[in-house]
Formats: sequence, C-alpha cells, structure tokens
Amino acid sequence: MSVLNIALYLVFALMGLGLLVMLASGVRSLMFGKVKMISVALVAVPFLLFIVLRLALPTWTDAGIMTIMLSLGLTLVALLVSGIKNLIS
Repeated sequence: MSVLNIALYLVFALMGLGLLVMLASGVRSLMFGKVKMISVALVAVPFLLFIVLRLALPTWTDAGIMTIMLSLGLTLVALLVSGIKNLIS
C-alpha cells in the first residue's frame, strides 16, 4: 500500500468523523431546542434530492452533478426572492 493510498484513507476517515460530529451536534441542538425544525429540514433538502436523483439517474456521478446544479439553482432563486422581498419592504 502506497503513501498516497494511506493518505487518502486518512482524509476520508477524517471527513467521515467530521460529518458524524456535525450530525451529533445538530441532533443535540435539536433535542435542547436550540434550533428550529425548519432549519434542519432545509439542511436535509440536498441529501434528499441526491437520493431521489440517484433513483432516477443511472449513476452516482450523474446524481451528484445534478444535485449540485439544482442546489445552486435553488440557492440563486432563494437569494433573488429574499433580495426582492427586502427591496419591496
């Protein structure tokens, strides 16, 4: 096993550990009432979108690319709506 492979496994392990810590922190904050349920739901949208797209598209790569494109599009629409709403009021 080369040094590159070991380094890649370490990076993936650290990323996974970071995701687990973020998930645990989010669940803890939700249990103590520090965050609203709508915030958690909005964070879950890209993950749910990815799962739905994976069922509809032939490969994981296609699903990932479409998820990123749709997430960026939804973010742009949300920013535009928010900006117009603040401009009007």
